[in-house]
Amino acid sequence: MIKVSVFYANGEGKHFDIGYYCEKHMTLVQRLCGPAVKKMAVEQGMSGMAPGSAAPFLAMGHLYFETLDAFQSSFGPHLNEIVSDLPNYTNIEPSIQISEVKM
Repeated sequence: MIKVSVFYANGEGKHFDIGYYCEKHMTLVQRLCGPAVKKMAVEQGMSGMAPGSAAPFLAMGHLYFETLDAFQSSFGPHLNEIVSDLPNYTNIEPSIQISEVKM
């Protein structure tokens, strides 16, 4: 299983519309990538490790695919449309990591 994680770092002047992300953006990704997406998850940052500290990330989105090829062949053709939706919910440049799920 492959997990594609998109991290939206916290910081001064950064904003993130979690409602839009959950209701519209992730729905768009699911529709465009189709059945290749096996599972989706969205996390909203609450806090850092120390009590009262800011969360390092405002949000994280995760997509699960059977294989790297399944991700690339379903996501790649729609990359421009997916990325062009970013300004609708954030001003943050996301960091992306592709991982192999071991457990």
